[in-house]
Amino acid sequence: MQGLQDDHGTEALSRKGRLIADFKEQFGEAPAYFFSSPGRAEIVGNHTDHNGGKVLVSAISCDVMAAVSPRSDGNVVIASGSYYPIRLSVHELSVREREKGKSIALVRGVLGYLKGLGLSFGGFSCVTHSNIFRGAGVSSSAAFEVLIAEIVNTLYLGGRLPAIEKARAGMVAENDYFGKPCGLLDQAGIAFGGLNEIDFSPREPFVTPVPAPEGYRLILTNTGGSHAKLTAHYADIRREMGEVAAFFHKKYLFELSERDLLEALPALRQKVSDRAILRAFHFFEENKRVELAARALGEGDTSLFFEQVLSSGESSLKYLQNCYIPGDTFEPVVIALKLSEKLLRSGAYRMMGGGFTGTVLAFCPVGGEERYCREMARVFGRENVFLTDLRAEGATQISG
Repeated sequence: MQGLQDDHGTEALSRKGRLIADFKEQFGEAPAYFFSSPGRAEIVGNHTDHNGGKVLVSAISCDVMAAVSPRSDGNVVIASGSYYPIRLSVHELSVREREKGKSIALVRGVLGYLKGLGLSFGGFSCVTHSNIFRGAGVSSSAAFEVLIAEIVNTLYLGGRLPAIEKARAGMVAENDYFGKPCGLLDQAGIAFGGLNEIDFSPREPFVTPVPAPEGYRLILTNTGGSHAKLTAHYADIRREMGEVAAFFHKKYLFELSERDLLEALPALRQKVSDRAILRAFHFFEENKRVELAARALGEGDTSLFFEQVLSSGESSLKYLQNCYIPGDTFEPVVIALKLSEKLLRSGAYRMMGGGFTGTVLAFCPVGGEERYCREMARVFGRENVFLTDLRAEGATQISG
């Protein structure tokens, strides 16, 4: 990569101008603060976090920006483009079934988690603008969740809220309030910023920064399709891994070893599906790949790093089986993987994120990115191919 990006560039300046204008139109005054919360790229560690596994994840340079001012009435009002504004009170933060699947649930959930920590805070007015492409695996929802946590952190908590608590607030909001099962990978990658190896097996996730590979650009291709109706498929991955763990009277796969799985295989096949077993094998092998990839980056061994990225993508396709929707002949992710294989002579590519539809990530050598982008755009549309960078900062206040 070209190093981790610390600035937001001239585009951010123009977006701030639009945010100020929108904020004045919505609330009749100029905002007091600005914030930026990035998307994230899952490099290695696909669907391991929810079972206490390991991941290699980075914040990336697309983001949701917000203009904010505190309020004295205890209300939170968030406007975004033509969407109807979100309105709620910081004094009414219990789960509401009718809000599940809606953005207001994410806000209420983040605030509810923070309130549950015993923290005291007030309301705020907010206008947001996002250039994170939605539903394509770079975690627009997690970026929004962690943004809300960072706004409260800055306005009312003196900046003392740890990054891991911002991440947990988002995960709880998504699981309990929004109604979508997820682990902690997305929110943690966004809250910490930078490129990190994260081990979710300890009680407190262990985060280790690693250097980015030099000489490559990151390209994301949104292959099409919506995640809106895929919740059951995501839930099946976690449920089936849990079934394997439960066979051994454990809650999570990290409490087992791959040897346990191998030795119990005949009896295990009588109790759970073969797909569940394959997904468990993916979990154990993926943890090893994360370790190898992180070590390779630390030692400057780009070839070994890319081997792990490619192997991770192959495992998601063959064993985790989340590169296409079961029973559907619409398989844009697999088409994008095949095209990437044809186009890249060095570097690496893989499906990333929740899967079934969504995004293919590619590390493309500097000098070859134009051809790769052009060919992917020819198939998936120019508006769906994004040249981006790894970003050093997580969700944060930015200067006005």
